[in-house]
Amino acid sequence: MTTKTKGLIIREQVVGESDRIVTVLTRDMGVLRAFARRAKNPKDSKSAGTQLLCYSALTVYRGRDKYIISDARPEEVFFELRRDVAALALAQYFCEAAYLMIPAETDSETPLRIILNSLHFLAKGTRPQKQLKALTELRLLSTLGYLPDLVACADCAAYEHDPMYFLPENGLLRCGDCAGEEDVRRGVRLSPGALTAMRHIVYSDFEKLYAFSLPEPALSELAEASERYALQILHTLPKTLEFYRSFAE
Repeated sequence: MTTKTKGLIIREQVVGESDRIVTVLTRDMGVLRAFARRAKNPKDSKSAGTQLLCYSALTVYRGRDKYIISDARPEEVFFELRRDVAALALAQYFCEAAYLMIPAETDSETPLRIILNSLHFLAKGTRPQKQLKALTELRLLSTLGYLPDLVACADCAAYEHDPMYFLPENGLLRCGDCAGEEDVRRGVRLSPGALTAMRHIVYSDFEKLYAFSLPEPALSELAEASERYALQILHTLPKTLEFYRSFAE
């Protein structure tokens, strides 16, 4: 059975002299691993559409033991990312995070939309990389069932307090009055601005998701909280994140 779908190439592997095995984040089939014959050949119609970070219209069919891409037409290649090593490294981290987080063969329209929008702003350079990284981590996790509870302090239900502590191990908040020594030591101290930004990322409508700004040092607080929460869920340090750290400011 042949299926037409659209997806972002989040991994590629050259097989032999001219073939590729790619991992694709699709709208309707989740994360999909597929074989593309002769895709490494520049003259083949699938060559451009099966490259890493390319968003493509794909024709896919199920072989005996794997999916096979019979046609791939690029719709967005995010060319500008190749001009900035840090941006390219962050884009690769987004791809690895998607690979690690998103189940195979499930409806993934919202996760794909998050990553595509983040790649768009990253390629254009119109949002700080720290902000895009935190936004992508938190919203992706929230969408996939790992929603942190940022409504109020887990103990006294205080909505506002300076400071608040975010606890990456369980995704909860504790205010400065309720936080114990262990919370202070292992949690992330959040100023009111950083907490407001986290709540915006997690709870806002998608149409408003990218419409905020945050100055330092609150942006660094947001970045630390989101990364530590992501690593807690992933249970591993992605190699692409290590690579990005070597370039990030």
